[in-house]
Amino acid sequence: MNRVVHPIEEESYRRLRARLDTSHFPPLTRAVVERVIHSAADLEYADDLVMAEADLVKAHAALHAGAPVVVDVEMVAAGITRRETVCRLGDAVAGPGLTRSAHAIRLAYEQVGPGALWVIGNAPTALEELLTLDASPALVIGLPVGFVGAVESKAALRDSGLPAVSNVSEKGGSAVASAALNALLYHPTSPEEKP
Repeated sequence: MNRVVHPIEEESYRRLRARLDTSHFPPLTRAVVERVIHSAADLEYADDLVMAEADLVKAHAALHAGAPVVVDVEMVAAGITRRETVCRLGDAVAGPGLTRSAHAIRLAYEQVGPGALWVIGNAPTALEELLTLDASPALVIGLPVGFVGAVESKAALRDSGLPAVSNVSEKGGSAVASAALNALLYHPTSPEEKP
């Protein structure tokens, strides 16, 4: 992907790296950590995020091979640049014991099947629903925000053994979830490319 980095973004990353040493992270982990921090101006994410480099390597390959990207809300989709996404929230309806966000996840899975990258930045119930499906995801970016269900849904994601990016605290949201996906999208696919 040929991407022109704006001078403001370059300066932002320079300042971030002046305040926080990220050089000890493996390449894709570093890319995700830095882009999430950049999107939220919150250095605490360096200690809050949880991911495995091996999972990111596989997800990066799947993403660049064209695996579908599913999002829980349009705000996440709006933050993902240069890639089409699937969001079924507009088609979803709430029902007894089922939130609209959870129904949207079911609809999206029916559409894309296994192997997708799932980016959840808003609704803990969307993440909870995904964990009930046999989705065989390439990666789950589970960063829903909130005081009700967010911490628990992210802990359940980590306990599931699925390849994932999550965090421990209540923090999260659409901007950081889309930033995590963009980190993989922007990262070079060959040594000759620059991030």
